[in-house]
Amino acid sequence: MGPQERAESIEALKASASPGGELDVLIVGGGIVGAGTALDAATRGLRVGIVEARDWASGTSSRSSKLIHGGLRYLEMLDFGLVREALQERGLLMDRIAPHLVRPVPFLYPLTKRIVERPYVGAGIALYDALSMASGHSRGVPLHRHLSHKGTLKAAPSLRDDALVGSIRYYDAQVDDARLVVDIVRTAAKYGAAAANRLKVVDFLREGERVVGAVLEDQETGERFQAKAKQIINATGVWTDETQDMVTDRGQLRVRASKGIHLVVPRDRFQSTVGLILRTEKSVLFVIPWGRHWIIGTTDTDWTLDKAHPAASSKDIDYVLEHVNKVLKRPLTREDVEGVYAGLRPLLAGESDSTAKLSREHVVTHPVPGLVVVAGGKYTTYRIMAKDAVDEAVRSMDINAPASCTDTIPVLGAEGYRAAWNSRARMAQAAGVHVVRVEHLLQRYGSMARDVLDLIAADRSLAEPLPGADDYLAAEAVYATLHEGARHIHDVLTRRTRISIEAWDRGVSAAPVVAELMAPLLGWSPAQVDREVRHYLARVEAERASQEQPDDISADKTRMNVEDIVPVRED
Repeated sequence: MGPQERAESIEALKASASPGGELDVLIVGGGIVGAGTALDAATRGLRVGIVEARDWASGTSSRSSKLIHGGLRYLEMLDFGLVREALQERGLLMDRIAPHLVRPVPFLYPLTKRIVERPYVGAGIALYDALSMASGHSRGVPLHRHLSHKGTLKAAPSLRDDALVGSIRYYDAQVDDARLVVDIVRTAAKYGAAAANRLKVVDFLREGERVVGAVLEDQETGERFQAKAKQIINATGVWTDETQDMVTDRGQLRVRASKGIHLVVPRDRFQSTVGLILRTEKSVLFVIPWGRHWIIGTTDTDWTLDKAHPAASSKDIDYVLEHVNKVLKRPLTREDVEGVYAGLRPLLAGESDSTAKLSREHVVTHPVPGLVVVAGGKYTTYRIMAKDAVDEAVRSMDINAPASCTDTIPVLGAEGYRAAWNSRARMAQAAGVHVVRVEHLLQRYGSMARDVLDLIAADRSLAEPLPGADDYLAAEAVYATLHEGARHIHDVLTRRTRISIEAWDRGVSAAPVVAELMAPLLGWSPAQVDREVRHYLARVEAERASQEQPDDISADKTRMNVEDIVPVRED
């Protein structure tokens, strides 16, 4: 999925406008649902295209809490079906689909009341475990365990003595959300999908009432062309309304954006062997182990401003710090915060004024002939959403397509992952790198880590870590460009790696090195290299400044001072 594959996909999309060349399905949106839909359709033998206006997972799907979970709190709403379905998907991801990216993570549920709370919460978590085991894919996920006050403080020594009377330890799973999206898109391409990022839908093609294709604009060159398909699937998340509005204002879904922000804090800022789940008056706050860091979030507030770059305000950051500090012996301060990111949840619009109360379940509709819309849902159940969207598209086509089989399809990197993990010491010795490096690569690329090590074997300079980001190697920037569709510096620093939130300087010192690594692979001129670096630095500065603003409006205005980068286009 490098530059050559992107060019070939664009040619395939152009060819779909020729007589007899139309696609079966064209998917608009390159987040987790769009990616899953492309893989679902491609593995049914359909002719598939998928386009994304910016980068793969550049919206909601790279800015989540990075959890794959059954939704423990949905048990309180007695939504057993949703929890059972999500736990089934969690198990499939850990066991078969993406074991290199999805793994168990322990949490403490602190108890604050001495008598009534433990049996009530314990019963709920016991049911959670039972539903997980019933899925048949709970291998490697330990059952919950009740901890005393003393046992809780042993597991998490930095908790305040008076913050709880005990706890229950239970397990969920976590994921590198952006990397899973990229791996799914690459897997769809392996099965024949034409996949291209930086292709924006600027209009839809109509024949009477029927939608028959789209007008696409290449954001890299400015070129416009047509692509045709029997069915278009709109999987654009928080942009669902805008995409639908190009076609119709009748019978539409309405999607509402809710902002959630997260703080990234070094792991040594407080001691704990487990994550935490804390209740607030508005939502649930997670403290999630993330390598050498903690991710702390999230918030839940209505957002009506820029959807491409939602901004975290000073008020948001203070809210998260205030609530996590209620249980910590040594309070966290702004100086402890290494990274901040904000994302938007696509919630189905309802009558409630509180986004937290709106349904997280998804809906698939067919508002006009030729256009299917899928919206709502949660990251964990993306595969079900994709299946339902393709089922609806196929229902309207004059073909006999097979049923979905994505529950049996491992994504790239999953096949052979466990065998590669068992061979990590030998791989490290052969590559001449420390075994910890190999482990980090395996947990990001799975069995494809060997491809990254092959780059190092061909050029030993690529074994050097990127400046200010010791966890990541120069080879990863090259691999991201050659194989994972990265087109700009921020694709590498924000999504293919997590340098933008894990490094103290948010990737400023790594940016020039990454630009020089990408330049020969993408044919950048010295002027483009300079523009890429200056743009990234300006973006970091704007994000830092926005996080000092008191409210959403001022934070959004400050963040929007930096426009999205476009290549220098030769006339």
